[in-house]
Amino acid sequence: RDRINYLHTVLSLAISIAEARTVLEHELETIRTGGTWKGERIITSKQGPHINVDGSHGDILNFCANNYLGLSSHPQVVEAGIEALKKYGAGLSSVRFICGTQDIHKDLEQKLAQFHEREDCILYASCFDANAGLFEVLLGPDDAVLSDELNHASIIDGIRLCRAKRFRYKHMDLNDLETQLKESQSSRLRLVVTDGVFSMDGDMAPLKGICDLAEQYGAMVFIDECHATGFMGPRGRGTDELLGVMDRVHIVNSTLGKALGGAAGGYTVGPKPLIDLLRQRSRPYLFSNSLPPPVVGCATRAVELLLASNEIAQSVGDKTMRFRNKMTEAGFTISGSDHPICPVMLGDARLASLMADDMLKLGVYVIGFSYPVVPKGKARIRVQISAAHTDQDIDRAVDAFIQTGRKHGVVS
Repeated sequence: RDRINYLHTVLSLAISIAEARTVLEHELETIRTGGTWKGERIITSKQGPHINVDGSHGDILNFCANNYLGLSSHPQVVEAGIEALKKYGAGLSSVRFICGTQDIHKDLEQKLAQFHEREDCILYASCFDANAGLFEVLLGPDDAVLSDELNHASIIDGIRLCRAKRFRYKHMDLNDLETQLKESQSSRLRLVVTDGVFSMDGDMAPLKGICDLAEQYGAMVFIDECHATGFMGPRGRGTDELLGVMDRVHIVNSTLGKALGGAAGGYTVGPKPLIDLLRQRSRPYLFSNSLPPPVVGCATRAVELLLASNEIAQSVGDKTMRFRNKMTEAGFTISGSDHPICPVMLGDARLASLMADDMLKLGVYVIGFSYPVVPKGKARIRVQISAAHTDQDIDRAVDAFIQTGRKHGVVS
């Protein structure tokens, strides 16, 4: 009898696994036939404006990295990582509060707080973790969070973890935000949450208007600056500096994985009592290993370079406008404005994927974005300009777009 029961259990398990496999394979096939399959091209060189790609011959121009300042392979940044590896080892094998805090972690936190002109800073393994760890700690059931409808997925997921009442306002719509602020007036604390720059379109939140409304209705303001830190504003401090509201935005989350060296890591800067509370209660901080010393070393050197000079940060603007102007003159529709994220709008997911493949054949690496990363019918190729690109690089990319666009009937 025991053997029969055992065989029945094994058979039931095998059937369940087979059924699950069928469901998964059907879902994967749906993605493929829908033209939204996301393949992973393999890079065989360091990150930079010129890369080597497996299966492609010769030098490939890279126009889809978040390497806005070209610091991912900057000699000083790389050397700082090597030195940190030699002095502090590969990792801590611990979370911060047990035995995972080195002097370099505290030094980087101090420099980031200085860079953003905030009281204190806390490091995370990623900005996704920073967003996952903030709202649950700050906001309770008597509070309210008011979020832009197109905020990054990590913000949305972080808000889902908290018990606050949730209000979603239309994208960058100040009138709708005011409506939500009026509806939430009975709440104890209210937090307006927005990306500083929205990553899919490169459009900037109307921070001055948001701060005006927040002050009028007694709310705090949070911004995610992943696509702004290091290069937006006169000194590269971000959209809050660019729009003149650094002293009116209360909490900033950002990343070390884009402009600031491009390795990994995220952080929160803001009032010291908040940062102290996050160290005590933020689950991604408490239950994730410390940032590895080489990552800390690279990021620290990147921040030091930006604290010393704004020259790198300012160089991105002219190159961005060169690309945007030339593409617009050629007949392409470029979303956003004045940001290195330059979405080439195409609409159709399959077209975006095919054009990206054809661009690679011409030696330009770009990626098509489609649902669920962007709304249906809003497929595009997202181009990202780096300070490391030359004018010749940009002109070559535009020429490739024109050639490919003509082939697919996008431009004449």
